[in-house]
Amino acid sequence: MYESLRRLGQYTQLMAKTFTVPTRWNMFFKQLVREIYKLGVDSLWIVVIISVFIGTVIAIQVALNISSPFIPKFTIGFMTREIMLLEFSSSIMCLILAGKVGSNIASEIGTMRVTEQIDAMEMMGVNSANFLILPKVVGLMLFIPVLVIFSMTTGILGGVFASNMGLNGMNGTTFEYGLHYSFTPFYIGYSIIKSVVYAFIISSIAAYFGYYVKGGALEVGKASTNAVVMSSILILLADVVMTQIMLT
Repeated sequence: MYESLRRLGQYTQLMAKTFTVPTRWNMFFKQLVREIYKLGVDSLWIVVIISVFIGTVIAIQVALNISSPFIPKFTIGFMTREIMLLEFSSSIMCLILAGKVGSNIASEIGTMRVTEQIDAMEMMGVNSANFLILPKVVGLMLFIPVLVIFSMTTGILGGVFASNMGLNGMNGTTFEYGLHYSFTPFYIGYSIIKSVVYAFIISSIAAYFGYYVKGGALEVGKASTNAVVMSSILILLADVVMTQIMLT
């Protein structure tokens, strides 16, 4: 219990240092663009690949499990759309990104800590938390909606591909009707809002574990692992809370 409270206090203090006004805005924007490209754009390919295959698999599995003649075939398209919009493209995709992006942030900052680069910044009077962490947090939160939109689009296209191929008796026209059936535009905004919260969790938790790492290379690896585990747990917890608040 004491250790948990100590870590919470450390995290709060770190975020207080991070979210201050940058002293040099031109440097901040340069760092921001660099982080958007490194954390966001470089993650685009894995988001697209995973979403296409998951969308295809969801459509196939739903088609396999609809055996009752009382369930219309357009349900396949409807369920594929709902799963992608409500859960996969935000929550599950961010769990995957926690492994890729979170470990990247934790190892980068952790390496700077053990090589005493952060200590050197502090000695020169630089707010190291603001300089290193703020661009990462803001960059990921700004670009995560783009990743979510790509995930939604490519996942649904994967289902459309499976239906047009006629897999498991699916029909392309019926599938597309299911995609349009009872569409709720709010679900897109809901998914984006969730993903922005998850982006903050991933970037800030990973930065915390990297910033306070002690020791050598082995400890940096442990910090990266702890960052991914803690981010995943908090994402799942936030998913339950936000679903209860926003959809009920």
